[in-house]
Amino acid sequence: MEKKHDIRTSCDRGLCHLAVGRQDRQLNTYDWLADVPGNQQTTDLVEVQFKHTRKGYYHNVNNLPLKKGDIVAVEANPGHDIGVVTLTGRLVNLQIKKANLKSADDIKRIYRIARQVDLDKFREAKAREHDTMIESREIAKGLGLDMKIGDVEYQGDGQKAIFYYIADERVDFRQLIKDLANAFHVRIEMKQIGARQEAGRIGGTGPCGRELCCATWMKNFVSVSTNAARFQDISLNPQKLAGMCAKLKCCLNYEVDNYVEAGRRLPSREVILQTMDADYYLFKSDILAGLVTYSTDKNMAANVETITAERAKQIIEMNRRGEKPESLQEGGKQKPQKMHVDLAAGDISRFDKAKKKKKKKKPQQVKKDEKN
Repeated sequence: MEKKHDIRTSCDRGLCHLAVGRQDRQLNTYDWLADVPGNQQTTDLVEVQFKHTRKGYYHNVNNLPLKKGDIVAVEANPGHDIGVVTLTGRLVNLQIKKANLKSADDIKRIYRIARQVDLDKFREAKAREHDTMIESREIAKGLGLDMKIGDVEYQGDGQKAIFYYIADERVDFRQLIKDLANAFHVRIEMKQIGARQEAGRIGGTGPCGRELCCATWMKNFVSVSTNAARFQDISLNPQKLAGMCAKLKCCLNYEVDNYVEAGRRLPSREVILQTMDADYYLFKSDILAGLVTYSTDKNMAANVETITAERAKQIIEMNRRGEKPESLQEGGKQKPQKMHVDLAAGDISRFDKAKKKKKKKKPQQVKKDEKN
């Protein structure tokens, strides 16, 4: 019996299923070397992901046959943690460089593939996270601390809990740690995150209709300023420039370099173009298309003409030599005048004539039907 080809279980054509892994995890990396022979043997380093966007890198000292999607028990301090393998092979070395791991001590070991006992403890610990977060918020509020606990993550064995919080100023949470330890009987770790990191952990859909970049592929956050919007001629509307985190959208930085490079080829906004007829002021620019629109009035659109940036620079050079072209267009051509159409002009009864013609056709049509 002939075996049918299935793209989900084969790497002969299309995307390799070994490279995709579990799509329900954030910051998923496509391993484009997954089907290369000997890829996993190049390094014993493995990328393991935990709750939301937290990732760690570990040594596979026991040479376990790990692949993307395997649930493993890894070394923690104290005890062990449970995570999912998200990357193996050569690409892990590149990911470690991006993570800026300065010390080799940050890379711990993988113990084993998770057993059923490990998974039961893991599920039991995860079930406590939401109630712990609600109760910890009440404790922080009772101490009068100006902070917000946004998420709680229990370690896989339930011995430690990480409390992610947001605070505008420095917070003295020494008493809070004591109260949390007494309330939950676990080791407490406080980790401060920013508004962008919180949005990445929670996830959501952006105004573009896609999932948030910080929740899908972004690992490092670069500062965004309003200059990025100015370079792209975007209106400085806070409601449109702000993302789900109430900060400037990270995507404002994606194309700003192209706009800066293209903007260097445009003439300066302060330069006035002089022709024999009038002086022209820069009204607006199409940066990527390399087109500039000039107006004879400095404050409003009047007798606007659109020319290329090269033509504008030619006129600037002519003005420097004391020459004035006949017009802004190439070869001194005049801008074609648009014919004004007055819709009120003409015979208004033309609509009635059309109706009369339709009425005349009806009796003829009746006669034809009678003959038939």
